[in-house]
Amino acid sequence: MLAVVVSCKNGGSSAGAEEVGIPTDSIYCRDPFIVADKATGTYYLFRSSTTDEGLGGVEAFKSKDLKLWKGPSRVFTVPADNFITGAVWAPEVHSYNGNWYIFATLNTDRKWAESVHDWPDFTYRGTQVFRSKSLDGPFLPLGKELTTPKDFMALDGTLWVEDGVPYMVFCHEWVQVLDGSFELMPLKKDLSGPDGEPRTLFTASKAPWCSPVKQWKNPDGSSSPAYVSDGNFVYKTKDGQLLILWSSFKNGKYCVAISRSVSGKIAGPWTCDPEPIFEADGGHPMVFRDFEGNLKIVFHQPNSGHSHPVILPLEDTGRTLVIR
Repeated sequence: MLAVVVSCKNGGSSAGAEEVGIPTDSIYCRDPFIVADKATGTYYLFRSSTTDEGLGGVEAFKSKDLKLWKGPSRVFTVPADNFITGAVWAPEVHSYNGNWYIFATLNTDRKWAESVHDWPDFTYRGTQVFRSKSLDGPFLPLGKELTTPKDFMALDGTLWVEDGVPYMVFCHEWVQVLDGSFELMPLKKDLSGPDGEPRTLFTASKAPWCSPVKQWKNPDGSSSPAYVSDGNFVYKTKDGQLLILWSSFKNGKYCVAISRSVSGKIAGPWTCDPEPIFEADGGHPMVFRDFEGNLKIVFHQPNSGHSHPVILPLEDTGRTLVIR
């Protein structure tokens, strides 16, 4: 993920601020994910957080109105004996078969291959799944290995269930494959691991608006453009259109865009809309409904500096999604 070089830390909020609540735009957070928990009438905002010992993890803020938040509280820490124990990126929290699951992208500096381009050597990076009975955690591992293939630099895994089959949709990193892709992989029924090999749905360069972020130098002296794939989230409209919201860059600005399945199924084939739906240097979107039934989109903005969650009204037109 471009520009993500540190995990989200506590925003330095004072005790007094936590008593009255922290405004959304005062919370430092990249890749925000919100769960509206109807059972408690509480919104949970999840962000990454690394311990003083260097273990990756996830924190949660709570709110009753999506405006002021209490917290954070730690809901997950990567086990010290896990295959990867570094920073967590882009935690997602999904309800599935009576439990809650964190899809966490884990990182390490441990090298597994040398890059053939003018980029640092490949290191382990991938999405792993953890389970809890409660949104407050603790989330515990289903195993000690990554769910995504070890030889993929993979990130931003999200859950999609179709015809009773759970899938992970994730990004194959541009720093490994040049043209970042979106991959589909079936999961075991209990989400404990893959149940088949990943297949490519589409690549970032297929979007006509998407701009390369780098020209890679190849061993033969030539160069190749590199395109970012980032922040995928699957959504089905009220008329049955299956969409993937995702982010990349248009002329240097971080964007939110839509791709759509021609078949209406997760396997595709997939097409990319001609223009993003948001271009003001914000992205990594997800969609949820508030307790009044209103559709919302949340993403971080700006893409550097004090990134914070931005929550906006979203209209489902049946064919597509429009930010209001």
